Amino acid sequence: MGRLGLLRSPHSSDRVQGLREARRMKYFMILAVCVLCFLLPFFVGAYLIHVLTSIMIFLSLALSWDMMLRTGQLSFGIAGFFGLGAYASIIAVDDFSIDPLWSILVAAVFAALVALALGWIVLRLREIYFAITTLALSSVFMIFARNLSDLTGGSAGKVLYESIFKGDSIKIYWLVLSVALTVILISELFQRTRIRFAINAIRDDEIAAKCSGVNIFKYLLFVFVLTSAIQGAVGALYAQQYAFVEPESTFSANFLLLPMSMALVGGIYSTLGPIIGAVVLGLASEYLKLIMPYGHLIIYGLILIFTIMFLPRGIYGTIANKIVVKR
Repeated sequence: MGRLGLLRSPHSSDRVQGLREARRMKYFMILAVCVLCFLLPFFVGAYLIHVLTSIMIFLSLALSWDMMLRTGQLSFGIAGFFGLGAYASIIAVDDFSIDPLWSILVAAVFAALVALALGWIVLRLREIYFAITTLALSSVFMIFARNLSDLTGGSAGKVLYESIFKGDSIKIYWLVLSVALTVILISELFQRTRIRFAINAIRDDEIAAKCSGVNIFKYLLFVFVLTSAIQGAVGALYAQQYAFVEPESTFSANFLLLPMSMALVGGIYSTLGPIIGAVVLGLASEYLKLIMPYGHLIIYGLILIFTIMFLPRGIYGTIANKIVVKR
């Protein structure tokens, strides 16, 4: 009776009601942000639309890298699968007359299939060996792009007659926003389903996870294929936006280093962390380009070093940790 009375007490009821109201407010804020992002192009200029589109592209890559990192595996294959998707999309449109929108799906499926085939080999490796192997994938894919000139255009690359939506920046923004929101949703599903417990167990201790019945290779392969598909789709988006691919620029290390930096600055092992990092570093990068056209990368690097030294958990991780400590 004592326990039953406690459960029915006014304080308990008020607390439950407060949690429900907080949850409703959270969902309302998420919906409001989504609507604001959708309507933003009507209130800002073309330059800011371009900046926001670029931020969302790198945001999606940062989240995909973080999702793989949550398994405990440090992957450097972002630029490789990004470039692979970009080439697959351009070839699909140019050589097979596939609709540009469908070519993004084709690129995602192609990147996923390549990851599935490679995963059976590279996912047997761990730690630095896995990292080095995935880093080499970008170089291998770039060599193929250079030498298969009949298909890829060789060192000169391939150019489409026009970009997706005939270059309409607002429609491109909405498309990139849709993909970014999808990636955010996937990341949240990772955090809220049993996948989270499996990959956290793998990251903490593979032997203990295996003894608990977790199929380590299955989960690693699933996450590797899924994140590679995301990177391929984002690469296709980028290629369709500019209607051009070329080995050096498409497989550039920027598509590896910038997403990693954004995730580290914002905070790893979370969804909000890479989002915050992408927004902060994306806006900072554009601002620094305006005031320091030839020295902005130095300041950009200093921001990253400062964050790693003094905020090892990232911006979001540090704030979240202080909130928990206060409670």
